[in-house]
Amino acid sequence: MQESDLPALVSRVLWAAFALAAAFGAIAQRTHFCTMGAVADIVTMGDWTRMRMWLLAIGTAMIGFNLMVALGWVEARHSVYAGPRLVWLSNAFGGLLFGFGMVLASGCGSKTLVRVGGGSLKALVVLCVLAIAAYATLRGVAAVVRVAWLDTVALTLPVGQDLPSLLALATGASTGLSALLLGLGLGAALVGFVLARPEGRSVEVLVAGLGIGAVIVGVWWVSGRLGHLAEHPVTLESVFLATNTRRMESLTFVAPIAYAVDWLILFSDAGKVLTIGIVSVFGVIAGSAAVALAGRRFRWEGFAGTEDTANHLVGAVLMGVGGVTAMGCTVGQGLSGLSTLALGSFIAMAGILAGAVLALRWQLWRLERQA
Repeated sequence: MQESDLPALVSRVLWAAFALAAAFGAIAQRTHFCTMGAVADIVTMGDWTRMRMWLLAIGTAMIGFNLMVALGWVEARHSVYAGPRLVWLSNAFGGLLFGFGMVLASGCGSKTLVRVGGGSLKALVVLCVLAIAAYATLRGVAAVVRVAWLDTVALTLPVGQDLPSLLALATGASTGLSALLLGLGLGAALVGFVLARPEGRSVEVLVAGLGIGAVIVGVWWVSGRLGHLAEHPVTLESVFLATNTRRMESLTFVAPIAYAVDWLILFSDAGKVLTIGIVSVFGVIAGSAAVALAGRRFRWEGFAGTEDTANHLVGAVLMGVGGVTAMGCTVGQGLSGLSTLALGSFIAMAGILAGAVLALRWQLWRLERQA
């Protein structure tokens, strides 16, 4: 590839990522896809319908990503999730903070973007506060604490922390074969669990689970295949175009929200360029808004009062700090990360779920006291 061809390729990568993110926003708006809502439905009503959406999306993403690994299209080690250094304390503690915060803020990072597209002004406030907290944890005062204390507690593995790499090391099999066996096996088990009950075969569950899972796989392909150059024409190094991490990326919605706000604030700075993460933030809002407007579901929404405002602000801070510390959110670790079968993603999601359940139990206890 010639250097003159790079801008056109970057443009294709960004437009493809935007389109896939818009599809995510449209599907989430139409089907009420929400991890926090799924956990809340189980805790308060024992209803697993929305959780089946989420599990179907995970299973679909696992199967799709690991099929690409088996075909040699992508490698898990090129992602931020599957490196050999397992920062298990950061994953667990950050996940716990994020899970608690997303309940206070009425939804995770992706749900916040979807709600902004639907007209929620309080979600817009959450987005701005989340961005500030996330940026402070990436490069500011909270980053010092994260790097100096939490990230130092880690295990260094002989290979990547994704299960296929570990299985290949233990058995001597190829990573591609291990990915095929584990990805298809675990993914099919999740899909089977979802489809075993009638509610798992409803149109909304199938559209949300299969659609969002396919979007995650699609962004992996855009970043890891379409946007990957084995040899950059200038640096002669392997490069993944238009990514903030300089690695292969799929959807995640904490750090990219911070980068998107930073890009808007410093738009005239030539060093601030669009990335897959930034355009995905705008894509989700656009897709959600299109569906909300078309279905006449667009509604302006504000805070109900002082307590509601305080809960959302605290929740936004916890999500910003926790999401960066855990290296992802319910989409970043819960869908993109789990699709790679990385150990850190399983730990982070366990923390997120535990934090969400704890926050929901706390809210129920407060309601009972007031009654």
